[in-house]
Amino acid sequence: MENRIDHLVYQWLIDLGLAESLANGLQFILELLVLVILCFIADKIAKKIFVRIVTSIVKRTKFIWDDVLLENKVFDRLAHLAPALVVQATATYVFEDFQEFIPFVKRMADAYMIGVMLMVSISIFNTLEHYFKETESLKDKPIDSYFQLAKLISYFVFGILIVARVLDKDPQGILTAMGALTAVSMLVFKDTILGFVASIQLSANDMIRVGDWVSMPKYGADGDVIKITLNTVKVQNWDKTISTIPTYSFVSDSFKNWRGMAEAGGRRINRSIVLKSGSVQFCDTEMVTKFKNYELLKGYLDTKVEQIKKYNESGNYDMTFLINGRHLTNIGVFRAYAEAYIKSLNTIHPDLTCMVFQSEGTEFGIPIKVYCFTKTTEWAEYENVQSDIFDHLYASAPEFGLEVFQHPSGGDFEKIIK
Repeated sequence: MENRIDHLVYQWLIDLGLAESLANGLQFILELLVLVILCFIADKIAKKIFVRIVTSIVKRTKFIWDDVLLENKVFDRLAHLAPALVVQATATYVFEDFQEFIPFVKRMADAYMIGVMLMVSISIFNTLEHYFKETESLKDKPIDSYFQLAKLISYFVFGILIVARVLDKDPQGILTAMGALTAVSMLVFKDTILGFVASIQLSANDMIRVGDWVSMPKYGADGDVIKITLNTVKVQNWDKTISTIPTYSFVSDSFKNWRGMAEAGGRRINRSIVLKSGSVQFCDTEMVTKFKNYELLKGYLDTKVEQIKKYNESGNYDMTFLINGRHLTNIGVFRAYAEAYIKSLNTIHPDLTCMVFQSEGTEFGIPIKVYCFTKTTEWAEYENVQSDIFDHLYASAPEFGLEVFQHPSGGDFEKIIK
């Protein structure tokens, strides 16, 4: 043992006349340098040989999961164990003259190994997360939330183990000491805890999925859900801005999920055209004759005129006055025309509710409401279909002697003055 290079260096330094304390310090630095070099060599060998061998094996297999492990650098991080193993194996020999330092070096190596295993665990979680996201049945579930929690727990557990090893304390004792900080921890991790509970509720009740269109006016959100995490839900609005909403808000606050519309295969049109009440009138013979020329009204008018004729004949009414008996009205015929027109469009869903009806009159006039569903749920296409329908109805109303309500404008006042 006397022929060890560090001993020879020490003796050479003493012969040069250096103090023993300084010679000891230089010997320690030399031994530490030797250990660092050994660790560096072990790390390079592990990366060059171990990782390359594993990579070549993985690329030859037909499995997908091992490729994902490789992409997430699981094997690269495992290779970092080599330096710690070298320290554990050589520390006793390298620091033979500094016995009091050996336990500390080994504890540091253990702490380092725990840190490496933490990073390996995180890589494995990333691999599993990637795998589950590619699984069809789990693709729209909040997988991110669960793996974020798993990573958080891993950081906590491994962190305790690292601190316990560095301080040479029992992990249970450290956890006991942390008991006094529980209230503070609850306050610090309040959002995380609420987010985790909320993500479980969202998943269990199938309230929200990635890809759903949601509306949450409180947060100015109206668009598609692009990501669900432990603490937040990201919504890409239709103007391409991103709204970040706390996950628990989807449990505590109200929001609208349009998934049902998408699954039904149709999007609802629920809009009104307001007609002036003063333009409503009974239909005389001339008007009925004119309306019979409208293709979509032929069948309706033939049936309706016959029904009214029979009713009036059975009551022996004085038909000199239109108020006696039953008569068609221009607004009623317009409603029938509007419904027939909408049902004739191939852009309207034939299996879902489709009707045109009169709502309660207001100070603005009489609302004629259109209620139907388009075949498409695509926003741009939906708006085009809706616009086409109302373009036609606005243009058709005058053909029935009806006027659409509009607040008087400058042009209207000019006509009155003239």
